[in-house]
Amino acid sequence: MARAALQIGVRELAEAAHVSTNTITRLERGEDLQPRTVAAIRIALEAAGIEFINGTGVKLRT
Repeated sequence: MARAALQIGVRELAEAAHVSTNTITRLERGEDLQPRTVAAIRIALEAAGIEFINGTGVKLRT
């Protein structure tokens, strides 16, 4: 949902988070990732304007 809200592709998010495109795909499929990897992706999404809501949703910051 966050990536769609930002209208960015897997490659763009992977570059921003300094992870591989495969890692983004694995996250989106719900596979387990290392906590530091999830944190890097979250930081990249937040830097791009995503706000996480109660751990269950996302919205764009206004």
